[in-house]
Amino acid sequence: MTALAAHTHRSAHPRRLVYLGTPDVAVAPLRALHAAGFEIPLVVTRADKRRGRGGLLVPSPVKAVALDLGLAVTDEVDALLDVDAEIGVVVAFGRIIKPHVLDVLPMVNLHFSLLPRWRGAAPVERAILAGDATTGVCVMAVEEGLDTGGVYRRAETPIDPDESLDELRGRLVEIGTELLLDALTRGLGPAEAQIGDVTHASKIDPRELALDFGSSASAVHATVRLGDAWTTFRGKRLKVWRTRVVDPFVVAVPLAPGQIEGAFVGTGDGVLEFIEVQPEGKGRQPIAAWRNGARPTPTDRLGA
Repeated sequence: MTALAAHTHRSAHPRRLVYLGTPDVAVAPLRALHAAGFEIPLVVTRADKRRGRGGLLVPSPVKAVALDLGLAVTDEVDALLDVDAEIGVVVAFGRIIKPHVLDVLPMVNLHFSLLPRWRGAAPVERAILAGDATTGVCVMAVEEGLDTGGVYRRAETPIDPDESLDELRGRLVEIGTELLLDALTRGLGPAEAQIGDVTHASKIDPRELALDFGSSASAVHATVRLGDAWTTFRGKRLKVWRTRVVDPFVVAVPLAPGQIEGAFVGTGDGVLEFIEVQPEGKGRQPIAAWRNGARPTPTDRLGA
C-alpha cells in the first residue's frame, strides 16, 4: 500500500491540508478550499520576486491571496514537515517535491491534461500546439516521478479551435476546482493507473512564439492562440493577438507565405485572417487600423 493509500485509508475525508501553489491558476482552488471550510494551516509558494525598476519585492498570486485570507505562508517546502495536516494539495507549484517530504505528508496534484498525455510544465500550451481536439483535468497522486502518479478523478472537455490559451486554461481551472472539491469532500477512493501513450509537455521556449508563415495556417493560428506570438514587418516587431483560419478561396489570388492582402495573410498551407495586432511601441489594435497606418505593399512579407 502506498503512503497516500495508507493515509487516506485512515482518513477517507481529509479536512486539514497544506496547499502548495504559485501562479494565478492556483488561486481559484485555494479560495474554493478555504470557502468550503477546509482547514489550511500552511500555504507553500515561491519566494517573493523583485519586479520593475525599483526592484520592489512582489509576492506570488497565491501568497497575495493566502495573506488576504489570513493564512500562514512560507517558501520553504520542508516547513510543512512540522505542520499537523492530513494531506497536501498541489496546484501549479512549479517545484519538485522531494521524497522525504512525500514520506511524511501524502499529496494530490491538480494537473491540467488527460494523463498520461502531456506530463510536465506546459500541458495546456502543448495541447493547443498539437491540435488536440480534447483535453481535461486530473486529480492525481504526487510521486517522485514527473506526473506519474495514479489518477483519482478525471474530467474531459473539448478544445474550441479558436480558443485562446487564457480562455481554455480558465475553463480548466473551473472544472479542476470542482473536481478537487468533490474528491476531497467525498473521499479520494482508489487511484487508477495511467494508461496510454506518454507525451511530455516541456515549457514553451520564447523562440517558439515567433510565427513561421512557411508552416500551415492551422499551425500559425495555434501559436497565436498561446498569446505573445510575434513576427516582423519592415524590420520591426509585430505582435499578433488574434487570427482565424479561413477558406483560401476568400482571396482572389494565391498568397505566398507572409504575403498580405487586406486582412489576409498567406502561409505554407492555407490562409489566415488577421483580427488584432500590436505594432512595436504601440497598443493592440484591429487589423484595419494597423493596415491603414502601415500601408503594406504587394511585395511586403511578414517575417522577412
